[in-house]
Amino acid sequence: MIDAEFHKSDPVQSGKGGWLNKNVFAFGLTSFLSDFSHEMATAVLPQFMQAIGASAAALGFIEGMADAFASFVKLGSGYHSDKIGHRKTWVVFGYALTGVAVVIFAYAFVWPMVLLGRMVSWLGRGIRGPLRDAMLADSVEPHQRGKAFGFHRAYDTAGAIVGPLAAFGLLSFLGTHPAWVSAITSLIPGGHGSAGWAFRVIFVLALVPGVLSALSIALLVTEKRKSAGHRLGFWDTLKNLPSDYRRFLAAVLVFGIADFAPTLMIMRATTVLAPSMGALEAARMAALLYTLRNVTYAMASFPVGALSHRFARTRYLAAGYLIAAITFLGFAFVVPTLWWFMIFFAMAGIFMAWEDTIEGVAVRDYVDSAVAGTAYGVLGVANGVGDFVSSIMVGFVWTIIGPAAAFAVPALLGTLGAVMMAAVPPGTRKE
Repeated sequence: MIDAEFHKSDPVQSGKGGWLNKNVFAFGLTSFLSDFSHEMATAVLPQFMQAIGASAAALGFIEGMADAFASFVKLGSGYHSDKIGHRKTWVVFGYALTGVAVVIFAYAFVWPMVLLGRMVSWLGRGIRGPLRDAMLADSVEPHQRGKAFGFHRAYDTAGAIVGPLAAFGLLSFLGTHPAWVSAITSLIPGGHGSAGWAFRVIFVLALVPGVLSALSIALLVTEKRKSAGHRLGFWDTLKNLPSDYRRFLAAVLVFGIADFAPTLMIMRATTVLAPSMGALEAARMAALLYTLRNVTYAMASFPVGALSHRFARTRYLAAGYLIAAITFLGFAFVVPTLWWFMIFFAMAGIFMAWEDTIEGVAVRDYVDSAVAGTAYGVLGVANGVGDFVSSIMVGFVWTIIGPAAAFAVPALLGTLGAVMMAAVPPGTRKE
């Protein structure tokens, strides 16, 4: 009965209908499982890095390199999908690659191995991201895209809530069940007793939801293939993107240079709280704070998206960027209490919901379906280059000058990005 209702209202099948169709639901489920896996590992990655002797600069370098690598993959995969006229196969492959890459962390004894794991994982994200967003945008009517993207981001982030909670619970469980630890770490040469052994167990278990995410999209998503654009030239396609969209991308890039990896927020909370709580308890609290960030992200995503059609989207997005700048200041000038971090991790969730949802919706305000993959790919490049610079910048400034300066610089750049975005004319394309 449920499937019949989805099919009845599925724009992919009927060309009309409600926004909560089978594809939108399936994309949400897939992202839930993928983020369950990814965030389960991410919640403990900064602590694992410290356990193997890596610095904040190393963590920033890893996150920045991975983001930059993924951004250029996004451009290539998006253009390729426009050229061949279909996307689903590559999306499935991207989710599968991300799902299995997390196990590489379990075998890491030096930080370059963590870099390798992140690069493989982000290769998968780069392949799937613009293609999935283009398919999602094509699955609903134009005026319903804000709701569809908001629903997807909410489901995506629900996985990011469950993942850190699972990591938190496993850290407690592993301390009292050595038999389970021995059984799992026996799969890892030198795993048990090595630096960060408990974290290695979490990385192995994160494989399960990661693999399920690829299976769910393979079995549940329906793609309506388009005519192949064999004559679609790469450089001509880029040059013919609307000038207002290029201004939009410039603002995204400047803000992206401020938008560092959330693992650096986790490291900031861990280092500030550790003197009063102890290292293990601070790590557990940081995992919960990251979960709080993801809860607010999930709660904010749908209302932020659903309201987006009532405002000029570029000015609406600029408001989210300003929230981010205030959040970065909160991490720069901290009060060493748990309540302070609760406030600013929650704000981090709100601005991420704003940024991810509205940037995705706004792309199709400027371009049509024939070049949507390329347009989403270029957006990925802008975000990825920004993330590359920001994470490395924050990590190195933290190491050389100190954490206050490391987070104050992104606050200034985030404000500049907001001002630039507010000046961009909103797109008017309705198909």
